[in-house]
Amino acid sequence: MYNIINSTDIEYLKSIVPADRIFVGNEINPDYHHDELGGTEAAPDVLIFVNSTEEISKIMTYAYKYNIPVTVRGSGTGLVGAAVAVKGGILLCTSKMNRILELDTDNLTVTVEPGVLLMELAAFVEENDLFYPPDPGEKSATIGGNISTNAGGMRAVRYGVTRDYVRELTVVLPNGEVQVFGGKIVKNSSGYSLLNLMVGSEGTLGIITKAVLRLLPKPTKSVSLLVPFDSMDDALDCVPLIVKTDTNPTAIEYMSRDTILFSEDYLSKKFPDTSHPAYLLLTFDGSSDDEIEKNYSKIADLCIVNGAADAFFIDTDERKKSVWSARGAFLEAIKASTDEMDECDVVVPRNRIAEYIKYTHIIAKELGVRIPSFGHAGDGNLHIYICRDGATDKMWEEKLKKAFDMMYSKAHEIGGQVSGEHGIGFAKKGYLKESLGDTQIALMRGIKSAFDPKCILNPDKLF
Repeated sequence: MYNIINSTDIEYLKSIVPADRIFVGNEINPDYHHDELGGTEAAPDVLIFVNSTEEISKIMTYAYKYNIPVTVRGSGTGLVGAAVAVKGGILLCTSKMNRILELDTDNLTVTVEPGVLLMELAAFVEENDLFYPPDPGEKSATIGGNISTNAGGMRAVRYGVTRDYVRELTVVLPNGEVQVFGGKIVKNSSGYSLLNLMVGSEGTLGIITKAVLRLLPKPTKSVSLLVPFDSMDDALDCVPLIVKTDTNPTAIEYMSRDTILFSEDYLSKKFPDTSHPAYLLLTFDGSSDDEIEKNYSKIADLCIVNGAADAFFIDTDERKKSVWSARGAFLEAIKASTDEMDECDVVVPRNRIAEYIKYTHIIAKELGVRIPSFGHAGDGNLHIYICRDGATDKMWEEKLKKAFDMMYSKAHEIGGQVSGEHGIGFAKKGYLKESLGDTQIALMRGIKSAFDPKCILNPDKLF
């Protein structure tokens, strides 16, 4: 189906992009064969660092004409193989397209290229007293990657996910044509939302080369609340009660003592309290001390009435940084605790979180594997890790498959879905089909065919 890249193709590509930004065959660093988790590996034939819409358009026009597969990559921080060139061909890296192009304070928008890092964008807008709410744990991810997976993060319970902040996208279609979807408008009822189709499509429908993002005024006050519990059930039973109040917390995170201890070891820094089995970590922000104090005091009282052992107010920058840096390091800390791991990024109804986590404990005992977890309790998105811990290749493959089969089946049974924010990519596509069924997968294939009839853009992903 696909053509193999030859010397003629390489010469043409070098007429579009300078040779010092093109790497071929063994010149390609093996880091570009996989993403952050490393479970999916494949080598592209050519790696190209692009830096403009025009370059991408010319490359895609050529690739479309000659049936050459193309995969797009940002920082490579993904966990499901979505940015891995599983069919070879061209790997386009957009990390050099990292300019912040415009700050529009009248429309409260910022215009960026896809290679801008989340942490760079957050710092830039905050310097201008503005706020970009999406807050995925991996701050070195690119904005293009966040849009492609509809990343959520810790503030989603109050502010929503990436899709809620995308106003306009400039996109190169698989045939090389450049289109602009959306605009600097607050609402739009003009036909199908092609803009929203792009968000979360994991690079299968088009290549994002510019994004106009919605901003909010920067909250002037913020405080965190760390609430220890003597059982996981008590902690998670409080979450629906918190959500039903009018306090509107920015984040509601669940964590276990074991996961906190991994983070302490990894960072060589002490967490404020590790004497209890389970914790909720909440943040409240707003424009006045009185408003925030009223909200966090109400939630502290609610938690204590419903089984919390205490409630620690964290209002200094130093203590907030300590707590949230530990929370942000959970993934890397668990990764450092084992020789290999894989992730189950499920989302379930909030009132079924405790049931689901307890089920993972049953799986761990039944299969004899370690399965630590943490998650965004406020929106039901859980991050659950199966750790290899020295198992043989055969044993690891068997236990991993059985664990995933059981966990995704349970998520479907209780009304959940395969991924809350990390996407499907290559690694999880079989589970997506089981979850959605033939009709919905067929509809998705139809959309893919409308955008990319030759299936050259990020092939063999999602379904």
